[in-house]
Amino acid sequence: LLNDKVVFDNLGLTVTDEQHRFGVMQRAALKSKKDNAHLLVMSATPIPRTLALVLYGNLDISKIEGLPSGRQPVDTFLVNESYRNRLNNFIRAQVSDGGQVYIVCPAIEETASSDAEEGVDIADILSQGALPVMPPVKAASVYFKELSEEIFPDLSVGLIHGKLKASEKDDMMRRFASGDIDILVSTTVIEVGVNVPNASLMIVENAERFGLSQLHQLRGRVGRGKRKSYCILVSDSGAQNAIPRLKVMTHEHDGFAIAESDLRLRGPGDFIAASFGDASTLRQSGAPSLDLSRLFGDSELLESASGVAREIIERDPTLSLPEHALLGEETFRMFNINRDLIS
Repeated sequence: LLNDKVVFDNLGLTVTDEQHRFGVMQRAALKSKKDNAHLLVMSATPIPRTLALVLYGNLDISKIEGLPSGRQPVDTFLVNESYRNRLNNFIRAQVSDGGQVYIVCPAIEETASSDAEEGVDIADILSQGALPVMPPVKAASVYFKELSEEIFPDLSVGLIHGKLKASEKDDMMRRFASGDIDILVSTTVIEVGVNVPNASLMIVENAERFGLSQLHQLRGRVGRGKRKSYCILVSDSGAQNAIPRLKVMTHEHDGFAIAESDLRLRGPGDFIAASFGDASTLRQSGAPSLDLSRLFGDSELLESASGVAREIIERDPTLSLPEHALLGEETFRMFNINRDLIS
């Protein structure tokens, strides 16, 4: 659908489910199919960038309060490698009690380590004169072998990732859902569309390498039945913001609040460039280039300003009326827009 060659006859409504799985330019490409088509985006985990756009009045929000019927809050903990033995004992206890376990890794195979890591503060690195300690990346295929052959040889351990054939993935999920598999080692392929009510423990390895909204979505794979459920985030990251960012997950369960925390720590990116600038230079995180107000403390002011702006645009879309002369001049200057483009 995102292909340039795809042309709709009369597109009236676009619905994007699990919208956090789509990139900025993918969403823009879909919207560009017809500018005046209605747009509905849905997600249990609103991404920080979207929250920033919401605060600036580009989207109207409908929020479903509370958990779906039959769901329960999931206790979430952040640990490091020093807890590994205790963590393995907890896995065994959950299985012994009849529960099942997800273990999510950020990679399928072992690859050359990279210094790049989400949450790394470049200025902080330069000031220290050395890179912070980066934990090795846990590969699902390697960890599966270790778990099945060395740590839990008496338990049933499965492996699922995106490189498997569709039939193999379906078979693995069917076996896990039926209870034939005790521990499922996975990548984020199980992030959405998976419902196993008996699963009671979610473990995320190298948690610093996942966004908070993604962690919230992974956490949602447990707590779907009657069993008390838990989510354990494992990280030994030395990046400046990694641990404070992950700690948000231990006390927050609301998707919007999590997105807001992520926005505070990472910034919303250059959303002005997304609308008016060069897409090739678009940043998806970092401080915004518009500093008219604080994103959070002035949210009511932003909402009020958005309402006024809409009223003005309805009456004078090109800002050409005499009473809007100064407003138009400053707006076009701020966004570096040629007035002829919209006149």
